[in-house]
Amino acid sequence: MRIVHIAPGAGDSFYCENCLRDAALFRALMRQGHDVVAVPLYLPLQSDTEEEWAGGPIFFGGINVYLQQKLGLFRRTPRWLDSLFDRPGLLRWVGRRASMTRAKDLGETTISMLKGREGRQVKELNRLLDWLESQGDRPDLVCLSNLLLAGLVNGLKERLGVPVVSLLQDEDSFLDSLVEPYREQAWQLTCERAEDIDGFVSVSRYYAEAMRERLGVGSERMHVVYPGIELDSYGSAAGEPEVPTIGYLSRVCSDKGLDVLVEAFTKLKRERQLRQLRLWVAGGMTMGDKAFMAGIKRRIASGGVGGYVDFFDGFDRATKLEFFRGVSVLCVPERKPIAFALYVLESLAAGVPVAEPAHGVFGELLEVTGGGVLFERVGSEEIAGAVRPLLLDSGLCRRLGAEGRQVVFDRFGVEQTAGEMLRIFEKVAC
Repeated sequence: MRIVHIAPGAGDSFYCENCLRDAALFRALMRQGHDVVAVPLYLPLQSDTEEEWAGGPIFFGGINVYLQQKLGLFRRTPRWLDSLFDRPGLLRWVGRRASMTRAKDLGETTISMLKGREGRQVKELNRLLDWLESQGDRPDLVCLSNLLLAGLVNGLKERLGVPVVSLLQDEDSFLDSLVEPYREQAWQLTCERAEDIDGFVSVSRYYAEAMRERLGVGSERMHVVYPGIELDSYGSAAGEPEVPTIGYLSRVCSDKGLDVLVEAFTKLKRERQLRQLRLWVAGGMTMGDKAFMAGIKRRIASGGVGGYVDFFDGFDRATKLEFFRGVSVLCVPERKPIAFALYVLESLAAGVPVAEPAHGVFGELLEVTGGGVLFERVGSEEIAGAVRPLLLDSGLCRRLGAEGRQVVFDRFGVEQTAGEMLRIFEKVAC
C-alpha cells in the first residue's frame, strides 16, 4: 500500500508522544513492505533513534508560517527566499529556542491553518499539493498525524482524489486551551473539516468516545488502535535499583504535574524508611517551559532535597533504557485527562510499574496491563499514598512490573499496531 503520512514536527527539545508514536508506526509499515512517504510540517520530525524516516522536504516551515501570519509581504515572496527559512538546521535551532507565548498569536495561527485555502498560509498549502502531485504514482491514502491538520483535507482530496484518515490524540486539550473567541472558532472549523475526513483512528477507547461526541461523527468512521512500541531494545527487564527511585518521563511543563510530584517526593523523603529516596526526571522542555523548570529547581532547593534529584538531558532510546534501569516506579501526574500515555508502555516494557491519576486513559491502560496503581486526585498526599507501597515493597513492585511487561510484549508491539492500522487503511481506501 502507498501511504502519504503528514505530520507536524516538534523539533528535538522534548518528549513528543505523537512524534514517537508516528515514527515507530510508520517504520514498522515500511519494514512490512509498504511504501510510506512521511512529510514533515513546521519542524523536522522527531524519533528516539538516529534512523531517518521522513521522505519529503519540510512544508509549512515554522518560520514561514509565522511570517506569513504576521506580514502580508511574506504571503507573496518567491520560493527562493522562503527556502532560506526552511533549512532543517535553522528550524531545529529555532524549535529549541523559540516559543509562541502570546495567546492571541496562537489562536490566530490555529484558525488560519484550519481555514486551509482561505488561510494566510495558502502559498504553503499549494506548494505541498504541487509536490505531492509531482511524486509519480498516486497514493492509496493520506494519513494526517492529528486533527489540527484538517485544513489540508479539501485541497488533498481535490488535487489527489484519495481518501484521508486522521489519527486522534489530545487535540481537545490544545483547542480547549485557546482563549476566546479563538476556542469557539477553532472547534467550529474543526467540526466542519471533520465532515470531509473518511476515517478517524483514536489511540484509546476513552478518547474515541470523547471525540466522537465533540465532533458529531458516526461510530462507523471512528476506529481505535492502541499505539505500540518497538520492543527489541527491551530484551530484558530492568533490575532493581540500589535505592528506591521515582521516575518522571515526559515534557517538563505544568500540565504534566512535575511540581506536585516534587512536593510528594519531598514529603516521602521525611519518612524514616525512605530517607534515601531519589527522583529522576527526563523528557526535555520547550523554551516556554524554562520558567516552570526554574520554579521546580527552586522548590527542590528550598525542600533540601537537591542532592537526591537528577535531571536527564536526553530522551533518546539509549537514555531511556538507562533511565528505566534506575527507576522503581514511574509517575507522571497529568493534571488533565489525556488520550494516551506512551511512557506507560515504555515503563512497563522495562518491567517498571506506574502510578497514575484515575482520569483520561489511565484507568483503561491499567485495566488492560495490570501494571500499576491509580490515585483519585492529583495532589501530593494522593501521589505519596499511591507510590509509597511500591517503594517499600520490592516484591509488589516487581510483580506489577512483570505483569505489565508481559502484557505489553503480548499486545503492544508496534508490528501488531501496524497490522491493525493497515486493516483500517485498506478498509477506508476500498
